[in-house]
Amino acid sequence: MNEEIEEKLYREDLSLADVKKRTVAFVIDEFLLSIILVLSLWDAFRSAKTMEDMLALSNSFMLEYIAIKIIYQTFFVTQYGATLGKILMKIRIVEIRTMQTPNILSALNRSIFRIISEMFFYLGFLWGMLDPMRQAWHDKTAKTLVVDA
Repeated sequence: MNEEIEEKLYREDLSLADVKKRTVAFVIDEFLLSIILVLSLWDAFRSAKTMEDMLALSNSFMLEYIAIKIIYQTFFVTQYGATLGKILMKIRIVEIRTMQTPNILSALNRSIFRIISEMFFYLGFLWGMLDPMRQAWHDKTAKTLVVDA
């Protein structure tokens, strides 16, 4: 399978994005999503008196935060082939079969399994660092690659 993927990448004149770019894109996206959470809960955060109150507030909105992350990832991957972090790092996501921007089902699959990877101590991301095709769990399940734009 790797030879077939490598052949497709060569034919399309694409190269896999390196781990450093993917990591920086991840940090950018997480920072942006955290800002969105804080802004949406600003009044509640202002009324929190202690750090424990802030943590309890954040935890009480965890499902909403997960939903925001799934919507964010799915929307940007479907529309642009990349999240804002990936756009800034000049990398994008492609489906292996077509080497094009993922469709809505692939993007949704990728978003959900990305959350699952996070829940399991980011093991899916670690897997991607060790994988020859640099595919994290969410890339494997969605049959996608992250390439230089």
